[in-house]
Amino acid sequence: MSDKQVAHMVFFTLTDGSEEAIQKLINACDSYLTGHDGTVYYSAGTRGSEFVREVNNQTYHVGLHVVFESKAAHDQYQTHERHLAFIAENKDNWASVDIFDTYV
Repeated sequence: MSDKQVAHMVFFTLTDGSEEAIQKLINACDSYLTGHDGTVYYSAGTRGSEFVREVNNQTYHVGLHVVFESKAAHDQYQTHERHLAFIAENKDNWASVDIFDTYV
């Protein structure tokens, strides 16, 4: 499957779920996780509180969506110094992180 794109979806539940903390994480995503080689799509944002159907997950605060042109690009991103700095600088406020990697 290495010829397919990889959708890397990450959902952060924060210890401090204040609006300020949520915006701080989104800003960090925008600063550290954009512009990586092989990225074809990037976005980060808040959970839409108006999505309240039974099937909607209501537990996370921030969703990160990155699509890479290949698994190789995804793997390079995972070990990139900017990605590692993002983790180091923000992980103390993460209650949980759910990651979904999908070939698309």
